[in-house]
Amino acid sequence: GGIADSTCFSFYATKSITTGEGGMVTTNNAEWAARIRMMSLHGLSRDAWNRYSAEGSWYYEILSPGFKYNLTDIAAALGLAQLKKCDRFWKTRERYATLYHEGFRDLPEIICPQAAPHVQHAWHLYAIQLDLDRLRITRNEFIRQLQQAGIGCSVHFIPLHLHPYYRDMYGYRPDDLPVSNMVFQRIISLPLYSKMTEADIDRVIGTVRNLVKENRR
Repeated sequence: GGIADSTCFSFYATKSITTGEGGMVTTNNAEWAARIRMMSLHGLSRDAWNRYSAEGSWYYEILSPGFKYNLTDIAAALGLAQLKKCDRFWKTRERYATLYHEGFRDLPEIICPQAAPHVQHAWHLYAIQLDLDRLRITRNEFIRQLQQAGIGCSVHFIPLHLHPYYRDMYGYRPDDLPVSNMVFQRIISLPLYSKMTEADIDRVIGTVRNLVKENRR
């Protein structure tokens, strides 16, 4: 709740810190927090700690038709351990993002992600854009050749209007959202995680640079 009425965090396995699965909502609004807690566990008036602890009561009521969205205690314990390492993880990601910036700085074919001056970027992803007008290769072929070289990469994300449900339900066409469609065809997420080494980063940079050199118009 520091920068909005409420803030949502994902702790999926690929995120900067993880609980394996699950997430968290933060808010400064005590009423909202109580409602979120209740709705995340079947709409019960009391959670397990309040029912089974020495000071608790077995009695509970269902106050609203809720969901089963609560994080398990084991996952929460994992998250607390990860949280202690959060700053170290972030500093590593920031350093590696800087190395990527420097490694691609002189390549007009590669457009690097930028952080606004007043923002502390999480560097959860490092998604470059290819200037396809300067290359004799498509984004998909670029990815294929990276993978052949042993560089894991992906695309984040496929625009919603291109997925079958939204396309078929609402009749969206690719050009209905031209900017999203254009960026989608150019983006590649390069490896970025705290267990990488600088040697790993150097290998990614070298492989990308070689592919650009080999496929430059």
